[in-house]
Amino acid sequence: MNSTPCKSAERSITLVLDRLRSAHNTGNIFRLAEAVGAREIIACGYTPAPPHPKLARTAMGTELLVPCRRVATSLEAVALLRREGMRQILAVDTAPGARLVWEWQFSYPLALIFGNEALGVLPETLAACDGVVMLPMFGTKTSINVGNSVAAMLYALDGLARLRP
Repeated sequence: MNSTPCKSAERSITLVLDRLRSAHNTGNIFRLAEAVGAREIIACGYTPAPPHPKLARTAMGTELLVPCRRVATSLEAVALLRREGMRQILAVDTAPGARLVWEWQFSYPLALIFGNEALGVLPETLAACDGVVMLPMFGTKTSINVGNSVAAMLYALDGLARLRP
């Protein structure tokens, strides 16, 4: 099994966390980011960021390995990433018009924005993104834990990258 990390220029991924409430979810996302070789995490709003004792307990040291920046809002993060040359910025949300993850042609370096479980990604941030992608939802709730969503998206991207030339 090929385990090439995403840190290479052709597969660089930044995770933007928009107003996540749980330090445990954020710590889990640090573990996922480290596992796939994500470039960095950007914590927005009240998203817990290192140093944070509950985050550190769940992150199990990965908060020391994955760079993290704090930005006031996800909209400011989009502007910052555009200035830094991010090629594609996508929200992961069930907003109207969202396309299934395997219907999208991804470009790298890529930023994925994950929102608050109850509120989603800020509407003004959705409008500033290059698109909105989602995981398929077959139930009536149309919501899964944000850490589970990050895991599914990151590994879906890896699978799609292996299938496409």
